[in-house]
Formats: sequence, C-alpha cells, structure tokens
Amino acid sequence: MAFRRIHPQSIVSSRTAVGGFPQETLLSITTKKLVLALPVPPSINHQYATVNGRRVLSSKGRRYKANVAQQILAALMRSSERMDLLKNLRTDALKLSIRFFFTSALRRDIDGGLKIAQDAICDALDINDNRIVEIHLYKAIDANCPRMECSLSITPTKTKLPKTRTSKNTKFQVKRTSPRHHSIPGSGRVKSHTIRQSKP
Repeated sequence: MAFRRIHPQSIVSSRTAVGGFPQETLLSITTKKLVLALPVPPSINHQYATVNGRRVLSSKGRRYKANVAQQILAALMRSSERMDLLKNLRTDALKLSIRFFFTSALRRDIDGGLKIAQDAICDALDINDNRIVEIHLYKAIDANCPRMECSLSITPTKTKLPKTRTSKNTKFQVKRTSPRHHSIPGSGRVKSHTIRQSKP
C-alpha cells in the first residue's frame, strides 16, 4: 500500500485550522477509495474503563471517536465524489490500511489502536466493519507530528456480503472536542507489519 507523503505545510496547527480541523484531513478520494490523515488513537490503557464490572469505552475513547467523525464528515463535504464513494463502501467488501506515526518507536504497539480506529472510521461513514475483509498495519515514527494515515478501499473478494448495509450505529452523535495540536512533520519509517483476514 503506497501512501502519499504529506507536505510539511499539509498538517497545520489546530489553532489556525479552519473550523478547528486540520486542513488536509482528506488526502485523496475516488469513487472506490478514501485516504485520510487522522489523529493517533489514545493508548490501549486509555481507551476503555471498568464501570460496574464491565469494560466500556472511556470518555477519552468517546472523545476520540467523535473527533474523528467530525474530521471525516467535514472532509467529505468538500468532495464531489462522496456520494458514489459512500454507496460503494456500503455495498462492497473493503480493505483497510493504516500507517501509524508515533512519537516513539517502542512505547506503542502496532495493533493497539486498530480496533478503536476502525470503529471510529466505520461509525463516521455509517458502515458496518464486518465489510472489512483485509487489513494492513504499518508503524513509523514522527516525533513532531504523530498521526495515522488511513486508506479504506473496495477490494475483490469471493466472500458473500449482505446486499444492504447493516450499520451498527445508524445515528452517530458527533460532539465538538478540543482539536489536537499538529506541527510540521519530518517522518521516517521504523517498522512494517501486515495483517490479512482469512477468506473462505
């Protein structure tokens, strides 16, 4: 999976971004593919909390998902391809690729942010994540601009999927949260890893 290299001016300080969103959340869009630059998820220890003996999404996790939803929806509104893309994403099998850019090579696991990132993206797009049949993860380091670059695209498969979309959350509440501060990136690749879901 080839990711577009982000220009140093692409991710700006959230203090100057229009509407509080990074101006280059949307990296590219076609009728079959969406590429986004989004905030890094909270660490696994901060994603969930125990309430009455049950593991539930923490307040930090909920704020993260709401923030991602805001950024995705705001980015899509600027694209004329969004309706055809959403139709395809909701009817076909999907491939998800995520490249995490962490501030440190050793403090974060490559798969610790996968589930919450996948849920946040799918909830924002009103897609059931069971449509994803292939996942690729990559780990890199960027001390100045931590982020994740995500690609969600159509992929050929023999797996039979529902003809109608079956979203888990048909109404997703988007709340305004404090945006992250981003500075000029200077990235270097550290580690790469691929996960594939088996196909019948």
